[in-house]
Amino acid sequence: MHEWALAESIFNLCNKLAQEKKLSKIEFVSIKVGEIQQIDLEIFDFALKEISKGTILENVKIKYNIHPAILHCNSCDYKWAYKESFDSLSEDEKEAIHFIPETIHVYIHCPNCRSADFEIEEGRGVWVEDIS
Repeated sequence: MHEWALAESIFNLCNKLAQEKKLSKIEFVSIKVGEIQQIDLEIFDFALKEISKGTILENVKIKYNIHPAILHCNSCDYKWAYKESFDSLSEDEKEAIHFIPETIHVYIHCPNCRSADFEIEEGRGVWVEDIS
């Protein structure tokens, strides 16, 4: 699953950051999740906790911050929230964007001019904001 692969990446990054900070145990992780990733947080959280068993991340407290997505049309300069377009998508379209976010340009168009030429200004990706 997509969430398991992301959880492994976050796990590896946390271990790297722990080494850099010379931490022997990680008790808290703050993770920023871009809205476009459409991560199932329940699955992601379960995967991260399973992967962390027996490591310096075992029993870690995790805070998730969902970062809203903002789209910006290159044709007419209009900005809009991804949520506005997402709600009108079919389940198949939502799933396509979930697994391959680059397909967003196939399914979403500017609500102002209908162009598919837009940028994702915010709300993409998964980041570790902080560990301690």
